[in-house]
Amino acid sequence: MKLITFTHHNKTRVGAVVDGLVIDSKNNTKIPATMLEFLSAGEPALKAMQQQIDSGNNRLALAQVKLHAPVPRPGKYLGISLNYADHIAETGLAKPEYPSFFTKQASCVIGHGDAIHRPKVSDKLDYEGELAFIIGTRCRHVPVDKAAQMIAGFTIANDVSVRDWQFRSPTFTLGKSFDTHGPLGPWLVTSDDISDPHNLELKTWVDDELRQSGNTRQMIFNCYEMIAYLSQAMTLEPGDVICTGTPSGVGVSMTPRGYLKPGQTARIEIKEIGTLVNPVIAEP
Repeated sequence: MKLITFTHHNKTRVGAVVDGLVIDSKNNTKIPATMLEFLSAGEPALKAMQQQIDSGNNRLALAQVKLHAPVPRPGKYLGISLNYADHIAETGLAKPEYPSFFTKQASCVIGHGDAIHRPKVSDKLDYEGELAFIIGTRCRHVPVDKAAQMIAGFTIANDVSVRDWQFRSPTFTLGKSFDTHGPLGPWLVTSDDISDPHNLELKTWVDDELRQSGNTRQMIFNCYEMIAYLSQAMTLEPGDVICTGTPSGVGVSMTPRGYLKPGQTARIEIKEIGTLVNPVIAEP
């Protein structure tokens, strides 16, 4: 199931996408209005959405709606750094002994089609195409072999980074959290529709130039290991977003630097999920 958060006629709610059409949850009181509420409701909400799909009612064309990030304001947005060997090689840094996480502030989140701003304070604007997963069950101290059950689904992330600001702090937080620098989407694909999250092709283009081409099987720490590690320290909650790292090909490692410029478009494709597209503009 492809779950979305969308706006139609100035009303924002949760829906699904089937065969290129939006399944509208309008007037269905069994389907919560926000994705956080939907994920927290668990199986009853999923069953209600499936019934809505099966009814054949309330269809809209994708062009009629405004897509938002599947979870527009997650409680936590965590990213892992240096999780692909080829990306580690291009940075010249050492392979981490433990998973190394940073925080992206939730105010950075935007959706498919929204503009990434090149900030007024820096021209070192970079992209990172990534698989992200979204927590569906409140959990703590999760063993690796139970971690898959905690995931509601998967989406595409662009871990946009302002490189000079990123390296001003060992936590990376400021350089990872500028407004508009957390594109997510275009939808959340539920776990049952992903054959293997650790064998998905990932590609990133800037305009028509292929910059990144990798596969999630190259991750050093997989999704389940990340959940097990993080949940030793904190309670993970429905709607929390965790990005799983990026393969090689980021702009900062190119010669000359391949930073994003206004007028360009970043496009990330992950097999079995879809394509996340965001234009780049100068910060208004």
